[in-house]
Parts: sequence; C-alpha cells; structure tokens
Amino acid sequence: MILKNVEKKEKNTALFQVDSDAAEFESAVNAAYLKNKSSIYIPGFRKGKAPRAIVEGMYGHEVFYQDAMDELAPKAYEFGLEESKLQTVGAPSISDVNVTEEKTVVYTFSVSLYPEVTLGQYKGLSAPKKSDVVTDEEVDAEIENARKRNARKVSVEDREAQMGDTVSIDFDGFLNGERFDGGKAENYSLELGSHSFVPGFEEQVVGMKVGEEKDLDITFPEEYVENLAGKAVVFKVKLNSITVDELPELDDEFVKDVSEFDTLDEYKADIRANLQKSKDEQAENAFRSLIMKQAADNMTVEIPEVMLAEKAEEIVRNYAANFGMTDRSVPMDKLLQMMGLDRESMNMTIMPAAEFQVRTDLLLDAVIKAENIEVTEEEAEEYVKKVAETVNASVDEIKQYFGADYIAEEQKREKATNIIVDSAVVGEAPAEEAAPAEEENKAE
Repeated sequence: MILKNVEKKEKNTALFQVDSDAAEFESAVNAAYLKNKSSIYIPGFRKGKAPRAIVEGMYGHEVFYQDAMDELAPKAYEFGLEESKLQTVGAPSISDVNVTEEKTVVYTFSVSLYPEVTLGQYKGLSAPKKSDVVTDEEVDAEIENARKRNARKVSVEDREAQMGDTVSIDFDGFLNGERFDGGKAENYSLELGSHSFVPGFEEQVVGMKVGEEKDLDITFPEEYVENLAGKAVVFKVKLNSITVDELPELDDEFVKDVSEFDTLDEYKADIRANLQKSKDEQAENAFRSLIMKQAADNMTVEIPEVMLAEKAEEIVRNYAANFGMTDRSVPMDKLLQMMGLDRESMNMTIMPAAEFQVRTDLLLDAVIKAENIEVTEEEAEEYVKKVAETVNASVDEIKQYFGADYIAEEQKREKATNIIVDSAVVGEAPAEEAAPAEEENKAE
C-alpha cells in the first residue's frame, strides 16, 4: 500500500489517499468469491461449484469488487493513519474509492483531527469562594428532622382533621356520574399539606372527622392526563382514621437513642461539624469549577463536531444506564425517545455539558503536554489503591476493569487539574469584557 496526498482542511478535518496494489486487490476479490460462491447458482453447475471465471463471465468481472473494496478499506485506513501520523477523532468516512485500470484500489479517507490547543493563562487564576458558617437555625433544623424521623404515630379521635395530620381514607372518583380509571383506593395514607393530590383535594379533607363521608368537588388542572385535563369530577371520600406525629423529647436520652453521643451538646457539636464540612466541600467544588472554566475559556481551540456529538451520546447513554437501559445497540433517536427527550431538548440541555467536558479534557491534555506530566509506578499503585478503596473494590479488579493506560491518563489529568487549581487564589472573578455596543456608548 502507498500513502499519498495528505491534505489538512478547514474545521480540523483532513483528507488522505491510500493506494492498494493489484496483488492485494486480487487477493481480496478472490476472498470475496470464496465467501459468496456457496450461494451462487450457474446453469450447468451444482450450486456453489461454478468457477470464478464463469461467474464473472455471466455477471461481469466487477461482480466481487464491492465486497473486495469493503474488505480492504479498514486495512487501508489503518495503514494510512499509521503512515500519516495524524491524530484523529471519531470514525472516518470514505469520500471516494475507485478501481484503476491497473486493478489497484484508490481510497480517499476523510477524517476529523484532534484539535490543536493554544493554552491561555491557566496558572494564578482568581475566583470567589463562598464561605458560609453554619447557623444555629440550620443545626436546629437537622435536629428537628431527626426528631421527626423518630416520631411515634398517635391516633386522634376527638377532633377534625388538620393540615399536617396523616389520614387514612377511602375514595372513589366519578366523571359525569361514571367511575373513572385510577380514581379509586381504600385505606390510602395521605399527609394533609403534602400536595401529593390534585389541588383542592387535601384542603377539603381538612375539617372531616373519623367515620365521616363527604363528596369533594375537584377540577383537574389543564396540564393533567388527557382524559381528565380540565374536567370537573366528584370524589366520594370516607375518613377512616387520623394520626399525628408525637415527637420525642429533646434531651440526653433522645441523643443516646439516635446517635453515638451521650449529651445534647455533643450531638449538636457533631451536627454543626458535619454541616460545616459539607458547606466547605461545596464551596471548594464550586471554586474549582470556576477556576477550571476560566482556564478552559482562556485557551483557543476549534472543537470538531464529532467530538461534541460523541461526548453528548456518552452522557446520554451513561444517564440511561442508571435506569437499566444499557443496550448500546439502541439508536440514539430511539434512546432519546425512551427517555422523553428529542434532539432539540438534547441540544439545549446536554450539548452545553458535553462542550464543557470536551473543553476541559482538551485543556488538561494540553497542560499535561506543557508541563511534561508523567506518572511513576509508585504513584500509579497509590492512585489505584485510593480508587479501589473509594469504590470498595480490589486493586486487581480496578486494574482489570479500567486498564493501565486509562488509569495512567486519568492520573495525569488529576495532576494537571491540581496544577491549575492549586495555583489559583481566592478573590474576585475576572471582569468580563464589555460588549462592543457598550464600549461605543462609553466612548460617546
């Protein structure tokens, strides 16, 4: 094979030609004949026994060309990629292919190139970091939630139902005097004020007593299911029971029951420390995100569409896998439909995230190159141990699942991230450049 005419084009694309010689093509044509001959019937020959020359004489000498060209294409592409030293992304396409008079095959491949990145400032960046101190009210709220989780249900018989009560009801819904599907239940547990029923339902249960029956007039919202949207219905409701939460006393005995501490003061101090740790981690993560976005915005790069499309698909498929949709053969349009999305909503919600992730990956790869970042064997082992502990797996399982190359690249990216973030300072975010119109107004 021969590589020729390597030509870089606009928008990070390139073309290159690969010529496959006559001997390679002849071998591929003969392989195509052998592969297909069992299904070929020629009068005068048993099925699958006709010689190649006879088949070509009847159907034309080009009858096996397409199969032969398809067979040679991957080999030609791999050869051209290795010889050209091009760094590509995405799948290639064959923009042209033809067989010459000398029975050689000329392939023209179109590829997307890994984009060239020009780094801007990525060290010494500045961004604000929110520093929230846990308040007494937040600590009290956490304690109140713990009391609610440990509350005792107490039946109430001597009063009407109130907001905040949990009631057990039977209900039966009617539209124009006819019972409708999904509108009937018995001994249904409902917390009044939870807004889990259609508007107006819970409010009309308030005031009912145990054993009381009542007709509730309800109009379904316009955005409800089609057969009931905007319709006026009647629910026949019977109140079976009322229960309220009886909260435990807030004392040392309660603390001993729900925690490892002996006193209320120790319990509060622990809650405060945990809340502060969570706030500090959120602030640090937000700070890191702002710094990384600045560094990514400071670089210059033209991202090929194929990289964005592949990342967007990766995001969608990873998200779908959380719901058991792991079949990678399902087409993207079908997968989006199964998830209640379309291409427009994907472009609005997923593509921005895909672009940020791609830009971040390109940034980190460029920093790795600029800083000559390497990973020693000792660092790699320590990194794998840390990952294994995080996901509760063995070191061998992590190595086998991810592979050494992937782990090394991830560790390099982590080092690059630390170089960017560790050099950053807490301060004001850089002022955005004024729009041209604003500059003109100032000049006036």
